[in-house]
Amino acid sequence: MTNCVFCNIIARKIPAEILYENDDAISILDINPIHYGHSLVIPKRHCKDFLELTPESFAGVMAVTQAVSSAIVRSLNLEGFNIFSNNGAIAGQSVFHFHIHITPRYKDDNIKFVLELKRYNESEIIHYANRIRRHLAEPVSPTMKESNP
Repeated sequence: MTNCVFCNIIARKIPAEILYENDDAISILDINPIHYGHSLVIPKRHCKDFLELTPESFAGVMAVTQAVSSAIVRSLNLEGFNIFSNNGAIAGQSVFHFHIHITPRYKDDNIKFVLELKRYNESEIIHYANRIRRHLAEPVSPTMKESNP
């Protein structure tokens, strides 16, 4: 895809600090890091989001994610790190080529995931479980809607 920044990095048309790659994925330093060492793992085959990632690419992406995570932990002497992916604009995705973030974490780094956790009542948990199970029986579809049910 010619207008995709990640496709252009993979094609070496745009410079990046490449950390590692295999046949399926490449890892680069994020140019706008949460912490220094914040890295991205990007499948070489263009896919918009996690739902479009092929099973074949998934294995290679995860192998690179694990190798780079290990190197980041050892090189920066970390006690922890986050791995995450934003899928869809509503979830914070800004580059629509699937990628995984690896973010170093430090004690008292003031990064907070502020959540208001919910509790299911007995009928709600059954309702949502049945709703999801019904769709697991269907063929996988890479369609994602931009609204809440």
